[in-house]
Amino acid sequence: MEINRRDLGRLALAGLAASPLPAAPTAPAAKPNSLIGGVQVGINIPYSYHGLPSNADQILGYMAQTGVSAAELRTQPIEAFLGAPAIASRGVGMAARGKEQLTAADKAALEELRKWRLSRSMAEFKNFRKKYEDAGVKIQVVKMDGINTAPDDVLDYCFQMTRALGAYAISCEIPVSQTKRIGQFAAKHKMMVGYHGHGNLTNPEAFGRLGAWEQAFWYSKYNGANVDIGHFFASNGFSPAEWIKENHTRITHVHLKDRKKDNGPGMPWGEGDTPLKEFLLLMQREKWKFQATIELEYKIPQGSDVLAEIRKCVDYCRKVLT
Repeated sequence: MEINRRDLGRLALAGLAASPLPAAPTAPAAKPNSLIGGVQVGINIPYSYHGLPSNADQILGYMAQTGVSAAELRTQPIEAFLGAPAIASRGVGMAARGKEQLTAADKAALEELRKWRLSRSMAEFKNFRKKYEDAGVKIQVVKMDGINTAPDDVLDYCFQMTRALGAYAISCEIPVSQTKRIGQFAAKHKMMVGYHGHGNLTNPEAFGRLGAWEQAFWYSKYNGANVDIGHFFASNGFSPAEWIKENHTRITHVHLKDRKKDNGPGMPWGEGDTPLKEFLLLMQREKWKFQATIELEYKIPQGSDVLAEIRKCVDYCRKVLT
């Protein structure tokens, strides 16, 4: 069963607002290192933490415990750390409702957030980047919810913030037609945007079929693809490997998971049908530098926990690549 991103995002973000927050896990002395056999393994967070309290410091503790040194990181823990208004943690749901469904209070809160964002110095984000890099974690991709509904000045902020954090790309989940506008801003800032796909093959606005990404590519040379290997294989019935090989300069990162074929469920890695091993070895042979991003989406086995399962995913990559 595919996890509902909006609900899980709300659970994770609720942890940001909890008071008091649990103490961050104690990190070992050694910094994490998930550059494995030349392939940079990362993780999509806080999403993959399945609702664990995930403020900026707790995330670093989890990264250290699981040995992961690269992140696709959502904006919410970043902005919360820097003192953003509480509305920042509700952006997922509000963006999904659309402007026509927002109340007057919603609109006022969004305007407060807009003013907060536009008053930020990029030095704040550079300091956040240093905090993470000092702990051994690279922020390579910044995940943004509702970017397609942002006004122009906030869009500029999004790209400026991403660059200050040291990331090479933005990732998002938006309709195909709306990538034309985002692509124009991507070209302005000379930064790639990777559009994430699931398994919907019939909706022309959904990223599921390869033609959807090709349409986005046509709009802007800075429009890219965040291909989810598990979702793609489960819905299409074949690996996107050859297409990725042909279009590797457009790939911002790939999401790794193992699923059964024919839209089957997510499975512990190695127990599904997704050609994960073959794809990781292809990344190694081709010396691709984009991130191979863990997404933990299978049911946690009885007696285990989220962090233990993430470590198993890292170990799977290590066994394949070394």
